[in-house]
Amino acid sequence: MLVDSHSHLFLEEFSSDLPQVMDRARKAGISHIFMPNIDSTTIEPMLSVCAAYKDLCFPMIGLHPTSVNESYEKELAIVADRLAAPHHFVAIGEIGLDLYWDKTFLKQQCAAFEQQIEWALMYDLPIVIHSREAFELICEVLSPYKNTSLRGIFHSFTGSVEEAVRLLEFSQFLIGINGVVTFKKSTLPEALKEIPLQRIVLETDSPYLTPMPNRGKRNESANLKDTLMKVAEVYNMPPELVAQATSVNALKMFGMLK
Repeated sequence: MLVDSHSHLFLEEFSSDLPQVMDRARKAGISHIFMPNIDSTTIEPMLSVCAAYKDLCFPMIGLHPTSVNESYEKELAIVADRLAAPHHFVAIGEIGLDLYWDKTFLKQQCAAFEQQIEWALMYDLPIVIHSREAFELICEVLSPYKNTSLRGIFHSFTGSVEEAVRLLEFSQFLIGINGVVTFKKSTLPEALKEIPLQRIVLETDSPYLTPMPNRGKRNESANLKDTLMKVAEVYNMPPELVAQATSVNALKMFGMLK
């Protein structure tokens, strides 16, 4: 069993060969693929893929920070409506802050992030956090929730040892590790040594961040096995044990295991 805790297989990049992508995922041992939403334009494509592969793919709902602009409240209203209706969403995500591309809507990003955190508490759902060039601010926003039931995943962690230790203070959160750990110049293996295996999940972030040896090509869930092998090497453990532990971590977070 191997769980891909973060994959965008509903995007246009997979429109021509999705059945083959899913077949390769199954053959690679992938048992679950968790799909984070981006904005209102991706909800229906995501739900369509999850309906077609309902034994394999599971949806989240949320507004991605790079989709936050002057009309973000309209987008949030759509998220609110989806949450209020009967649904099968397993998390609120991906949400968070992104100051890499543009800081124009920082205030709106913070407002959208905090609103969606409140919904996570209201509906008792985990959150999946996107953070780029915003580590300190993310920690600042989350700090008041340390003693609440808020839980979730810090998606695509690529930070330092010091940042890893800081995130571990959020005791109900897991840390998402993807193909970046395989990159030759990545410092992630050093940081990973400070993170207990019980606190990580594996992810692809398909179609992005393809692990070695296929870096530069479109990523897909089957490539999770390359990330797994590197993580197992870092922990000096059999890949089967790392696969089992990280899969259980993810399934518990998403409410599929007690």
